[in-house]
Amino acid sequence: MDHSSGFLNLVNDAKKHINEISVAEARARLTANPNSVLLDVREDHEWQAEHAAEAVHLGKGILERDLEKLYPAKDAEIIMYCGGGFRSALTADAAQKMGYRNVSSLIGGFKALVAAGWQMNKGQ
Repeated sequence: MDHSSGFLNLVNDAKKHINEISVAEARARLTANPNSVLLDVREDHEWQAEHAAEAVHLGKGILERDLEKLYPAKDAEIIMYCGGGFRSALTADAAQKMGYRNVSSLIGGFKALVAAGWQMNKGQ
């Protein structure tokens, strides 16, 4: 995908402040901590097409509005993913600014999950 320079500047700035993890690290964290959340921050139509089996959905457009309602504990472990790791960097940065202390962005996003053979579900 061809991203605009302004968008990439925002993403690169966010990446200076967040933790990014690999698919292998995400798998290990989800296995070690059953309370960890794999959060799909993509658009509704992307989620409905296909998503990681154990993921929950909270699109980037409403994340700041609804995150505290769904996960009030600021120390909750939340691993965010989007299509390729750009939007999830922005949402991880936003969550940290809201006081969350244990958020990560998945390097490569959904594409990396698919490439790793992660179990997927279609639809809601």
